[in-house]
Amino acid sequence: MKIAFIGLGNMGGPMALNLHKAGHTVQAFDLSKPACDKLAADGVAIAASATAAAQGAEAIITMLPASQHVEALFLGSNGQPGLLAHIAKGALVIDSSTIAAATSQKVAKAAEAEGIDFIDAPVSGGTGGAIAGTLTFMVGGTAAALERARPLLEKMGANIFHAGAVGAGQTAKICNNMLLGILMVGTSEAIALGVANGLDPKVLSEIMRRSSGGNWALEKYNPYPGVHENAPASKGYTGGFGTDLMLKDLGLSQENATAVKASTPLGGMARAIYAAHSIAGHGGEDFSSVIKMLQKQG
Repeated sequence: MKIAFIGLGNMGGPMALNLHKAGHTVQAFDLSKPACDKLAADGVAIAASATAAAQGAEAIITMLPASQHVEALFLGSNGQPGLLAHIAKGALVIDSSTIAAATSQKVAKAAEAEGIDFIDAPVSGGTGGAIAGTLTFMVGGTAAALERARPLLEKMGANIFHAGAVGAGQTAKICNNMLLGILMVGTSEAIALGVANGLDPKVLSEIMRRSSGGNWALEKYNPYPGVHENAPASKGYTGGFGTDLMLKDLGLSQENATAVKASTPLGGMARAIYAAHSIAGHGGEDFSSVIKMLQKQG
């Protein structure tokens, strides 16, 4: 299949590469030249623009930072037409960005008017899952559109869930990431408390991992340096999932909670903690760096 892949960051780059390795014809694009160069070195064709990438593509996959980027790309901005005007009728759009459900619904409606299928398919699994092709996809859209997308999603992920109509994938994702933000703060607090009392972080982490406090961070993404060799914490909190991206997702969860009158006090507290961490200059670091706020100083 001829695929356009737009957005080649820590997640999008490996996803595009897995499609290339699976034998699909991938035309990729990102505004970041280093991101394009990295993928080109692995043999993936780089287009001159998003519009050029989408020319003749049967499927267009996007992995962009936020709602405004997705809306501007597909619907246009500053009087310029969006990508939907350049996509062939009958094509399939798979948006794997984490954005507001309302934005997904707005773009999907515009795509439908152009004869284009659209699904929102945000992911979970981190950069490790993107590289290994073991991501979890949370899909919003029609069953028919999901079945069109499934052969591609299966090359990038190990778990595919149909959450419901367009926008449902985004809702599931912000619920998941709200929980992730909360559990990372809690895990960091517990480890910082133990270390302040002289405990070995590796030993404490293993005790908690095998006890009732066990969670994904303790299993695969420990926030303390040196506990998990391949976790961002052991690489200077580089790569992974940035603090500012977590802050954005927690913001989406709180906006949604306000809209539906849901009570999410821990989600709100986690957002405040990550906001303070970002203001302190850690916005570009992996979100597990939040442990720095909680560690005993000196």
